[in-house]
Amino acid sequence: MVTLTADAVCVFAPTKSEQGAQMAAELVDAYLVGLKAKWDEVGAEESAQDFSLTQGAAEADLARLRAAYPLCPDALIDLLRRVDGTYHREYEGNTVRIYLLGSDLGRYPYYLLSAAEILESATQPSWSKETIRDIYGDKLAEWLPVGKDNESGGYLDDRIDPDVPCGKRLHFSDCMNNGGTSQLFIDFNPLGGGQVGQVIRYLHDPDSYAVIADSFEEYLQTLIDGGYAFAR
Repeated sequence: MVTLTADAVCVFAPTKSEQGAQMAAELVDAYLVGLKAKWDEVGAEESAQDFSLTQGAAEADLARLRAAYPLCPDALIDLLRRVDGTYHREYEGNTVRIYLLGSDLGRYPYYLLSAAEILESATQPSWSKETIRDIYGDKLAEWLPVGKDNESGGYLDDRIDPDVPCGKRLHFSDCMNNGGTSQLFIDFNPLGGGQVGQVIRYLHDPDSYAVIADSFEEYLQTLIDGGYAFAR
C-alpha cells in the first residue's frame, strides 16, 4: 500500500493541446533536419549559409498572429519560432533569400513569409476584404469552373468558399516569382468536404485554387515524403 503525504509530487499527463504542440515541434524538427540534408545533397551552400543567419520570430509577433488567426496551426507557429521568414528578409543587416517550402508543383520553390508579413497581408487594403467572387466577377464560373485537378485550365476546388474575404485565409508563402505566379494559404472556412486548416495553392495563368493538403502538418509531411523536390 502506498501512502501519499503532503510532500508527494503529482505528475500530470499532458493535455491534448500540449501533445499536439509537441507533435508539431517534432514534425518541424524533422522537416528542417531533412531540408538541411537535402541542401548538402544538392550542393545548395548559399541556402545553408543564409539559413545560419536566420532568427526566430519575436513572441510578441507570434501572439499577434495567434490573435489574428486563433486556429493558426502549432506547426506554423513553431516553424516561425525557428525562422521568421526567408523572403528577402533582413537579419541584423544580412538579407536572406531561401526557398524553404514547396507545393504540388514539383520543383517549383516558395519562400516562407515572416510573422509580420503574414499580418500585413491579412490587413492589406482592398485585397484582404475582397473575395474570389469579387476578383473574377461575372467571369467566375467561366474562368474558374468548380472541380478538382482540371487539366484543361483554371478551376476552383469545390472545397474552397469563393465568398470568404481573402484576408480570412492565412497567407504564409510566396513563390520564387515574388508571389506573382503562386501563393499558399491556410483556409479556416472550407466548403463541403473541406477541412478547417486546409492548405490552398493559388496558381496564376490559367488561374486555379486547389486544396493540396488537409492541414499544415500534412502539407509539411508531404514535402518531406516528396524528398524536398523544390530544394536548391
